[in-house]
Amino acid sequence: MAGSGSSLKSAALLEQMKSHLTTDAGKEVIKKIGLVYQLNFAPKQKIGVDEEIYVIDLKVGKVTQGAYKGKPDASFSLKDDDFLAIATEKMNPQIAFIRGSMKIKGSLSAAQKFTPDIFQNR
Repeated sequence: MAGSGSSLKSAALLEQMKSHLTTDAGKEVIKKIGLVYQLNFAPKQKIGVDEEIYVIDLKVGKVTQGAYKGKPDASFSLKDDDFLAIATEKMNPQIAFIRGSMKIKGSLSAAQKFTPDIFQNR
């Protein structure tokens, strides 16, 4: 993924998550969450423009580039920098949503389970 030619700063974090999901701690996350998330990253300043799409499939433990084939449990649209801030706990996801920095489609209860603790300890 990081070698996929992505211009996203988040690509390295997603690559780390891919490795993390193969560990015992990662397998616990898969067992605990069991949902599919699609992340639509806007590399520039406007959500919805030139997005790069990734899927974090916590049903099978995969992180892939490209849209999910089917309907994800929740989809997030946000800027690359905002995702990094949320994943590293520098920004509260609820505040990002309220400010319009992050848009959510799908199940809100599924979206609430997508928290920084699903990432390995940084």
